Amino acid sequence: MNDINALYTRWCEMAVADPDLQSELLSIKGKTEEINDRFYRNLEFGTAGLRGVIGAGTNRMNVYTVGQATQGLASYLLDEYDSPSVAIAYDSRIKSCEFAKFAAGVLAANGIKVWFYPELVPTPMLSFAVRELKCKGGIIITASHNPAEYNGYKCYDPEGYQMTDEAAARTYGFIQKTDMFSGIRTMDFEAAVEKGIVEYIGDDLIEKFYACVESCCLSKDIAAKSDLRVIYTPLNGTGNKHVRAMLERIGIKNVSVVKKQELPDGNFPTCPYPNPEIKQVFEEAIRMTGQYKADLLLATDPDCDRVGIAVLDDGEYKLMTGNEVGVLLAEYLLSRRKELGILPEKAVVVKSFVTTDLVDVVASKYAASVTKLLTGFKYIGEYITALEAKGEADRFVVGMEESYGYLSGIHARDKDAVVASTLICEMAAYYKSKGISLYEKMQEIYAEHGFYLNRVQSFEFKGESGMEKMIQIMDTLRNNSPVSIAGYKVLVASDYKTGECRNLATGEASAIGLPKSNVLSYSLEGANGVIIRPSGTEPKIKVYFTARGTDADEAENIYTALSDDMEKYLK
Repeated sequence: MNDINALYTRWCEMAVADPDLQSELLSIKGKTEEINDRFYRNLEFGTAGLRGVIGAGTNRMNVYTVGQATQGLASYLLDEYDSPSVAIAYDSRIKSCEFAKFAAGVLAANGIKVWFYPELVPTPMLSFAVRELKCKGGIIITASHNPAEYNGYKCYDPEGYQMTDEAAARTYGFIQKTDMFSGIRTMDFEAAVEKGIVEYIGDDLIEKFYACVESCCLSKDIAAKSDLRVIYTPLNGTGNKHVRAMLERIGIKNVSVVKKQELPDGNFPTCPYPNPEIKQVFEEAIRMTGQYKADLLLATDPDCDRVGIAVLDDGEYKLMTGNEVGVLLAEYLLSRRKELGILPEKAVVVKSFVTTDLVDVVASKYAASVTKLLTGFKYIGEYITALEAKGEADRFVVGMEESYGYLSGIHARDKDAVVASTLICEMAAYYKSKGISLYEKMQEIYAEHGFYLNRVQSFEFKGESGMEKMIQIMDTLRNNSPVSIAGYKVLVASDYKTGECRNLATGEASAIGLPKSNVLSYSLEGANGVIIRPSGTEPKIKVYFTARGTDADEAENIYTALSDDMEKYLK
């Protein structure tokens, strides 16, 4: 626990680099609750880096928390490698460019070479740069799909995926030893550029990224001949330039962009929660359909690593879930590769363990295996890297998370909405050439394999008391595991924190075989299920429901019963 009053006093005296911080500190003078919220803890640094509200204090994103993290990272890299270099990128959020340049100056002051994107770019392009430039690390300033008041700081390892637990723990050790005010080495960004310690990333690398994405496409000729009509929104983020460039490269010309959401704007004025998982992000695009009847609405989040779609069907735009898009991509990529005679032996689809099991059913149709990993795309990145090390990278078809993140190709080690958007549009054009929409294709898949309803509910817990409540909820469930949920017997209870799953009928226990994580999973009768997972980046607990029915109505009824019963544990 921090000495809150002492910290507040010191910040008032020392936090002079940013006038906004001084104004905020003065505005909260004498307001105990406001001061407490900013200083009761330090932002936690983990495999996802830092994420928090922008503002003054140790529990906020500002140049001092960014500087401390970067100095810790510099110390770790210098301890671990000879002459390390780091790639840096940033998104459209408030102060993202400022934080990125400050981080570059800290690394430069520590003698670490920095490769810096000259303008905002999607997160997967940072992953790509780390690998192509043979850097020992990467930083991107982004808070992904969080509301406008947030920003974040993500670190990448030499393979281009987010830091592993071991590297994050070692970096955090150096961070803890670094004083936010006196312990940070700094250099003016422009001076570092003049000295050549910071070097801008050139257009040649961006062109190489485009070429890698294009190589993942399977039906460019069909896409180019189609009259597919798309409305695209980058949600005032980083995708505008790069997604549109890729759609043009594969011949999709009928693309209209949502003007109010086209240019970078960290305030997200028309969409305060820029998350492609929610319907609100499509409101502006749907308004445009009165004059421009598109086949497909496409939305990428601010750092362009997630993508959501809505599809025109019978005069109505229907939102597709992240699970459904994952199933569609698996079906399209596997079937199309088989059709073209390029489906590899032992093809593999990789997914997070909370992603729909319908993916497994589709993959089995093409004799492809499915690998299930913990939530977090770094695990998929690690898996691809291991395949590559064995000379088996061609086996990888697609990786996915139900939270709208996808990757095809091995150019990046993170979810990539540039390649996903490109493939989704190509896929839509391909099925349109067959006379059906993506929505209709999904219904065909349900008719063939059965109806899987997957829903996620988020329960938010704000502030210090909220964090304590989250711990209490998980402890209660862990110590008093339910034997049934909504009348459905729990067949297997899995605790990913202990690494053990237990068959409740026999009492037998077995190892899960994945890295330990604070997750509880319950497999129920009838192929139903519930998974409880505290978010690693936000103050919320996510509950993932699987309801398996003979049709949509039965599955909906099962989901409602499961959801209603779980609420008693999360109040």
